[in-house]
Amino acid sequence: MRYDPDKHHRRSIRLKGYDYSQAGAYFVTVCVQQRECLFGEVESEVVRLSDSGTMVEGWWEELEKKFSTVVLDEWILMPNHLHSILFLNGRATPSTTLPSLGEVMGWFKTMTTNEYIRGVRNLGWRCFPGKLWQRDFFDHVIRTSEELERIREYIRQNPSRWHEDPENPNVHPPARAAT
Repeated sequence: MRYDPDKHHRRSIRLKGYDYSQAGAYFVTVCVQQRECLFGEVESEVVRLSDSGTMVEGWWEELEKKFSTVVLDEWILMPNHLHSILFLNGRATPSTTLPSLGEVMGWFKTMTTNEYIRGVRNLGWRCFPGKLWQRDFFDHVIRTSEELERIREYIRQNPSRWHEDPENPNVHPPARAAT
């Protein structure tokens, strides 16, 4: 299929003109393709991770080692998505440039996808539909301490709201035919 700019264009969901490598606090959500629950389940308002979920958590924690400008704050891995607050501190070493939020998330998605593929091949993990992660990720620039606290609480409470979470594929019954 040939590229047609009238048909094949992506609208950016990023803030126009915003420098996503600058120091700041960011609320990030990344979702599994087609909301497949590959990383565990929620039982009695507690997330019980599968082996693949433990792997994803491990790579998330690696972000601070890979990128010296990243500091992780509150975060949680749900069965099919991850919510996190992370800080970019804006202090690169003299020989490096500041990574953008997109570069950080791209690295995370690449590393987890590659390891998940190895898990499918070697450990019998469930296959994923096409791609492990959705093409993009949601981000929100956190601007106030009140907003930071509100989002931290939202993340903490996520497992207790799983039964009503729009990312939970069991929340939305199949669409009914019009009568």
